[in-house]
Amino acid sequence: MPRANPLRWSRKAQVAAVAIAIVAAGSTAFASTLWVVSLASGSSAQSQSATISNISIAAVASPSATNLLYPGGNGDVVATITNPNPYPVTVTGVTVPSQSSMATGYANSNLTGAVAACSSSTSDVYWQGAPASGTQAETFSKGTFPLIVAASGTLTVTFQNDAFMTTSAPAACAGIYFQMPSLSAVAATGGAATATSSPATSGW
Repeated sequence: MPRANPLRWSRKAQVAAVAIAIVAAGSTAFASTLWVVSLASGSSAQSQSATISNISIAAVASPSATNLLYPGGNGDVVATITNPNPYPVTVTGVTVPSQSSMATGYANSNLTGAVAACSSSTSDVYWQGAPASGTQAETFSKGTFPLIVAASGTLTVTFQNDAFMTTSAPAACAGIYFQMPSLSAVAATGGAATATSSPATSGW
């Protein structure tokens, strides 16, 4: 059977992070005398943490993938991770849904024109490592990891061989694009870090 084209996916996930604005006491000069201003015992100062916004993981139009799906084989998943927060976000892993959640096949790379005979109930395309039931947490262990998305930035990532097509996949699933099942969770934290260069590769 001919190999299928690159995969597509989308999902939102929440991350936790804290950034602190510091209010500091200063010093003042008068003539040639330096006056040091300090807080008296029992005094206090104030700081505030930043708000937390969801990151988003979305499909890439006209994805470029090295490994394409075929029955019994694995294929790449291409996506962008967008971070709207004013600080970097580090993504260390994901949680994939069970094999009851299959990918949906589409005729076009912008995920239009659903292929009826290669639907979310017939495609036999899953996330790699998807359990028979429940969910499975996966930590990135190959390629570039962890993935660090810059403050107010977007990172394009190829998840290497992280989709799987069984030998029972119908012929209608050849030569098309897939929207992968929604991830159950994304493991991520916020804080100072050096952003990963785009494009990147990763996987579990």
